[in-house]
Amino acid sequence: MVTLRRMTGDEFSAWREKSILGYAEDLAQATGVGVESARERARNQFSELLPDGSASERTWLLRVLDDSDVDVGVLWIGPHPEQGGTAFVYEIEIAEQYRGRGLGTAAMTAAEGLAAQAGFAQISLNVFGFNDTARRVYDSLGYRVVSTVMSKSLADAGEPDPAEA
Repeated sequence: MVTLRRMTGDEFSAWREKSILGYAEDLAQATGVGVESARERARNQFSELLPDGSASERTWLLRVLDDSDVDVGVLWIGPHPEQGGTAFVYEIEIAEQYRGRGLGTAAMTAAEGLAAQAGFAQISLNVFGFNDTARRVYDSLGYRVVSTVMSKSLADAGEPDPAEA
């Protein structure tokens, strides 16, 4: 079991910067873009998604607490940016030392309940392709793949041979 509670102002400030940096690193790893470019993109996305910070409308920035009230992670849920009636899990992270205990699964189940109570008909999320552990958790909870985006870096591709084009 887990409990979800809203972040305090101080927790939000500390989380925001850490989350932007972590997301940028994952984005750089997944896409091959430079870390600085990924950081700029992450900062822009956070500004768009959280225009009023922790007070942004229909947005939940939460701490995940285990059954002993120990803070084990974070959960960010808000409206899907393009699909009305759909909640979106922007971030879920369980601290490394607490992983493997079912806390992420419990947090996702709690997130689904929160979204349903708020009137959302569906909940969605994105997961980076390299995150096999998260993908297994989402599969076990009944999430299905809606689309797969694939890319390849052409930085080392060289010049094409016009005769072969």
